[in-house]
Amino acid sequence: MAFSIALAGKGGTGKTTLAGLLIKYLVKNEKTPVLAVDADSNANLNEVLGLEVTETLGGAREDMKKGNVPSGMTKDIFIEMKLEEAVAEAPGYDLVVMGQPEGAGCYCAANTLLTNFLDRLQGNYPYIVMDNEAGMEHISRLTTSNVDVLLVVSDTSRRGLQAAVRINKLANELNIGVAKSFAIINQAKDELSDVVRNILSDGGLELAGIIPADNAVYDYDLNGRPTIELPEDSLSVKAAFRIFDKIFE
Repeated sequence: MAFSIALAGKGGTGKTTLAGLLIKYLVKNEKTPVLAVDADSNANLNEVLGLEVTETLGGAREDMKKGNVPSGMTKDIFIEMKLEEAVAEAPGYDLVVMGQPEGAGCYCAANTLLTNFLDRLQGNYPYIVMDNEAGMEHISRLTTSNVDVLLVVSDTSRRGLQAAVRINKLANELNIGVAKSFAIINQAKDELSDVVRNILSDGGLELAGIIPADNAVYDYDLNGRPTIELPEDSLSVKAAFRIFDKIFE
């Protein structure tokens, strides 16, 4: 069974960048192949990874729902073809993007095909990395597999920390079988105060580690460079890899 790691957090905390660094870590340590899943409706994991995405799973589902099926082709074959096209390949990992949430109308048949495809696809990968929006509902719809590790990313703001605690609580209430949850404090400019540590502790979130603010991350992002290409001696990469070493030990 695949080892699945899900990431979530308030917008702007850098969870997608961290998802990219986790994929970088897994590939470096030959924990491959990795299935990267962008389940955030504001999808941009492909930009962090430097991959072009031409099709999403949501787009394939919409095409089927609207009846955009070529004559002579069954719906099953059509959506299978579209879903296969939605897998972007890279050395050591593949990426699928969930896309926008569904609109009005019945999606039962399309969702069943989508779920079956994901179940079959995930069986080919020993590691799965899921980048999620804060609500976590995408995880509950995405897979029947358990989430082995939930990484909740926050900055040092009270709102970010409170959101992290709420996300963890929600994830535990959903039927996704979270085995272990960790908080990661990202973009830290100073040592963590007791207030930060107490909010996490009182909320039942174990702190896995701290990633300092790193100008290299901002420079790469501003210039449109994939942050997965950050050098391993950069502050953020070294800190992230130490955290991942602890999680996978």
